[in-house]
This record gives sequence, structure tokens and C-alpha cells, in this order.
Amino acid sequence: MPPLPSPRPAEVRVTAEPRASSAPTASAASTPSTRPLTDIPPELADIIRSHLGQLAEDMIREIRLRVPEYDRRWDEAYAELVREAIDQVVDSIATRIDDNGGEVDRLVEFFEAIGRGVADEGGGLDALQTAVRAAGLVAWRHVSWEAERLRLSPPMVSALGEAIMLFQDEVAAAATRGHARARAALADGERRRRLRLLDLLLGEPPPTPEAVAERARAARWELPRTVAAVALRERQPDVVRPTLPPDVLCDLMRPAPCLIVPDPDGPGRARLFDQTLGDWMVAVGPTVAVSAAARSMRWAQQALGLARRRLVDDAHVIRCADHLSTLIVFQDHELLDLLEEAHLAPLAGLRPSQQDRLAETLLAWLQSARNANEVAQRLHIHPQTVRYRLRQLAELFGDRLHEPDPDLRFELEMVLRARSLWRRNGRRTKTT
Repeated sequence: MPPLPSPRPAEVRVTAEPRASSAPTASAASTPSTRPLTDIPPELADIIRSHLGQLAEDMIREIRLRVPEYDRRWDEAYAELVREAIDQVVDSIATRIDDNGGEVDRLVEFFEAIGRGVADEGGGLDALQTAVRAAGLVAWRHVSWEAERLRLSPPMVSALGEAIMLFQDEVAAAATRGHARARAALADGERRRRLRLLDLLLGEPPPTPEAVAERARAARWELPRTVAAVALRERQPDVVRPTLPPDVLCDLMRPAPCLIVPDPDGPGRARLFDQTLGDWMVAVGPTVAVSAAARSMRWAQQALGLARRRLVDDAHVIRCADHLSTLIVFQDHELLDLLEEAHLAPLAGLRPSQQDRLAETLLAWLQSARNANEVAQRLHIHPQTVRYRLRQLAELFGDRLHEPDPDLRFELEMVLRARSLWRRNGRRTKTT
């Protein structure tokens, strides 16, 4: 890389000592990027500008060497952008030297715009930060080569080196701010679109496939083959917001917090429910087509309601697929109460403890194909005790115990099962 051309005679004036009278005191309110520039004679600004072309070419060469991503995509548009960025930095340094470090230029806005552009393209800042460091390295090389030729004093060389490093920091910080703000704006817009998609999927009537596809495209959500709705409830106040995969639709701010999980039976999904959502009571609805997400949510919320009443165990994730019969039995409590009154009326005159024992024995008897010995094993009691209770039941129910109608036997077993679950929860039934 060739050195800068020799200075013109008039430029020898830069051998003057740093401007002691203009340097800020320790208490001055100057920014870190302007302070070292007050130690540099203003005549150096013209020299910097006169060598801008060579400096820019050297920086471009170094950037293309150190940043393969830029080199692969290099074209006139990239070249123009890089040259404009270099011009902005070098001109900003020269301008600040002219103005004794007090000039406020467009450098920050320019690199914030570059950071926003990178974010809009979906990229990161690694390549840009490497390019900034490469340009700073070239600038320092030029300063080192020309320090003796220009007869720069050691304090002046030190001030220039510090200025280069601080400008690197300023440029990097501006790009980072622009990138972060753009990403935040994109994320906020995408979140709003995803919330609208969630509303559509959980609304009634079920959305059309065309409406779902259109809103999914707007939300950048890849349509899965199946989904499961997840109903959530905090186990305690102020639980930590879970970190969820990006393809999970989520709204934890609703009165009834919920998720929609794509491909819920796929790899890793069980870990999502069991580990990521450990601070929440979780009910996972059945796996359904995307357009049926509202139906899955309806079952998940019902399962969560049963868990709150301790009718299903909530110590672990509640999967509706494991509790379908319980969900069906408790789908309508009023109808269930009517069935209970009709089928368990013979128990109404007994003490609660007698009701419990006889109802438990009758349910086990029906579930054991009316085998007294198997009932004894189920209930861990003596067969004679079982036979005694069965005689009591025969006196109370009469011929209904041997009712040939399978529908009536099914209804009797259903209300006994419901009664058993209620009893586990400590609630008494209407027969008491």
C-alpha cells in the first residue's frame, strides 16, 4: 500500500505543538469522540481531506479482504455505499478538527440508517462491525506512516490514534442503535400481526383456509399441518415469562393466557410443555387442523377448569387426550346432576359415609363385570365385606342392579364415576 503523497510546504505548519489553550478541562462537558480532536491543529483537516481518495481505496481493499460477505455481494451499489460511509467518517473527523471538536455532524444519523437497513434485510451487525474495525486499522496505518513525514509530535499522534478508536466506537454504537430500533419496530409490528392471527384462529365461526393463509403470510408464520391450543394459568403471581420457540403463537396478556403450538406431536414439543412452562398450569388441547384451533382451545380451557376444581391432576401438563372420558362426563354439570338424582336416588336416605362406601362398591362391581372377588381386590377389602355391601345395594336398588338395558347401565356407571371424582375433591353430591 503506497504512502500518502509528501506534504506541500505550506502544510509543514502542522508541526506546531497541541493547542493547550483550547483543550477542555477534566470537568468540561465534551463527548468522548470530540475531546482528542481539540489537541490537533486545524491545519491538519485540509491534509486529511486532500488524501481522502487514497485513504478510501485502501479502506475498501482492506474491508473486502476481511469481510467475505461484503466481497461476495460487491457491486457498484455496495461500492458507493462503502465510499459514502468512509467519506462521512473522514469528513466528520476533519470538520470536527476545524471546529475545535464542537461540530455536530450527520455521522450518527448516517450510521443509524445503515444499522436500520441491515435490520430491514434481516441481517446481523457482525460484518458491519468487522468493516468498521478494518477501516480504523487502515486509518491508523496511514497515521503511522505519515507521522514522521509530517513531523507530528508524539502527543498529536496519540490524539489522532485515540480519535480513530473513539470514532470506531461512535460509528459502531450508532449502527447498533439503528439496528436495535429497527428490529424492535419489526418485532412490534410482527407481534401485532401474530396477535391478529391468533384472534382469527380462536374466533367463531372457524376461519376459512384463505383467511388463515393470508393472515399467516402477513405475520410471517409458516402454516403447519396441525396445531394444538394450550390454555395457561399462573401457579403464582408474577411468574417469569417463558422463552418460547418463534413459531409458537402466544398471548400471555389475555384474561385467559394461551398459546397455539404448531405440530404439537413433533420432536421437542413435549419438552416445551414440561420444562419451558414449568411456572404455569398447562392444559394442552387435542391435536387438530389449523382451522379447528378454537375447538382445541375450548377443550383445553375445560380441562384447565377441571384442574382448578381438582378433578384432574395438575401436577404435570394436562393433556386432553389423556382425559377425554372425564371431559365428556363433566361437559354439562346440570345434566350430570339430573342423571345423578335419577340413578342414585336410592342412596339419598343414607348417611354420607354409607353413601360413599356403597357407591364405591357399586362402581367397582360394574367395572369388574359383577365379580365380587375382583371388587375385593380393587378396593383392598375382604370378599365377605363386598358381598355384605352388595346385599345392601340389592335391597336399595332392587331389580335395577340387573337392568338388561346397556344404556341405563352406562349412565349409572357414568354418574358413579363422576361422584367418585367429586368425592376425591371433597365435594358431596346431590344425593346427600
